[in-house]
Amino acid sequence: MTGILPVIMAGGSGTRLWPLSRQLYPKQFHALVGERTMLQETLLRLEGLECAAPLLICNEEHRFLAAEQMRLIDRDDALIILEPEGRNTAPAITLAAIAAARSGDDPILLVLAADHLIGQPDAFRAAVRAALPLAAAGRLVTFGIVPDRPETGYGYIRRGGPIESSGFDVSRFEEKPNAAKAEEFIRSGEYLWNSGMFMFRVSSLLAEMKKHAPEVVAACEAAMAETRADMQFQRVDGAAFAASPSISVDYAVMEKTDKAAVVPLDARWSDIGSWSALLDAQAQDGDCNSLIGDVIAADTRNTLVRAGSRLVAVLGVENLVVIETKDAVLVADKSKVQNVKEIVDRLKKDGRSEHVYHREVYRPWGHYDSIDFGARDQVKRITVKPGAKLSVQMHHHRAEHWVVVRGTAKVHKGDETLILTENQSTYIPLGEIHALENPGKIPLEIIEVQSGSYLGEDDIVRFEDRYGRS
Repeated sequence: MTGILPVIMAGGSGTRLWPLSRQLYPKQFHALVGERTMLQETLLRLEGLECAAPLLICNEEHRFLAAEQMRLIDRDDALIILEPEGRNTAPAITLAAIAAARSGDDPILLVLAADHLIGQPDAFRAAVRAALPLAAAGRLVTFGIVPDRPETGYGYIRRGGPIESSGFDVSRFEEKPNAAKAEEFIRSGEYLWNSGMFMFRVSSLLAEMKKHAPEVVAACEAAMAETRADMQFQRVDGAAFAASPSISVDYAVMEKTDKAAVVPLDARWSDIGSWSALLDAQAQDGDCNSLIGDVIAADTRNTLVRAGSRLVAVLGVENLVVIETKDAVLVADKSKVQNVKEIVDRLKKDGRSEHVYHREVYRPWGHYDSIDFGARDQVKRITVKPGAKLSVQMHHHRAEHWVVVRGTAKVHKGDETLILTENQSTYIPLGEIHALENPGKIPLEIIEVQSGSYLGEDDIVRFEDRYGRS
């Protein structure tokens, strides 16, 4: 199998699985089932298919997180296109198609979402192989999930007549139905769930996009005309991209083209669109509970408990979802978890930050955990990856004390350079230009105590930065 270019869509706002998923750390970057993150699992299930190095599309603010997760599974050969802002799937896929066309080839794009769970990867790969001749012949192929229940949370695809032995014409797309309509769809045996995964030649997609959504193609071509390489990232012109309509590829082209085809996929698929969906996807005990982390459950049934940082005990409950993180706890009736977005909207309205950040924040050099804070002080545990260095910077409103608890720190402080090991410390006065570096082979951990009149992250003046943030 040759000529397949995987395109991984890794955008997302992180609302449906709050409080685990946040704006700056959405669900595709979490290990929800197993030890690998959903992005990593998406890439790993391509093994066994003859594919080119993947192309990833993600938000600007997730770029280092995505790059690091791919590096951990030896997929740092991927090109990462940065979306200046989310404009839905049609513009994102069009960017990928234009980038692929620049090679002079006409590859077949396999467009996948980074946040889908597929329990049977062999069945997924078989469906891709079945779709390949259709895509090679110029069809725009979507993968339709064989339904096992009358689900109201998904769109549906009605099959038309068979195409050879591998797929079907698309009769029509259906919006998310009500319960009665969903039951009717399932009884007919003619409907599949719309998965949001696609396969098509670059030339075929662009021809149909120019026919049915020319304004999307025009905006994306203008955006790609001004690309700029930044390490392994490719930046596009933000103003040009913003001129594109925000529209899904379904609305833009799939519902309008006469070249649409659907290949059925029966592979234990889920988009993990809610906490109840994750409960269904997880291993369960004899009382239909899924207990993740340090959990004690007694007289409890049909309940998902996920403990992230401490012991969580539940007693005498059923049909609940309990999600604990370092800075927030969600307790919800299982039947109401589709409405978690209401909590996120309330956080936004109240000017809070728990929908944006975790207490633990990831940076290209490592991460930090805000352990404690007061009106004029804050304590962080900072972890720096081997060989990594924070920017050369200074602060107008705070001083910092650093204590090394693990590893070796190379500290640049004014004209002075220090090497500090475990139990050694230093003081960074307000206004002092400084930098922190890990010259060692193991992660560096320090405790940072900040004190001053203002402790916000925007009180950083960067002079040099190897990650392009100065």
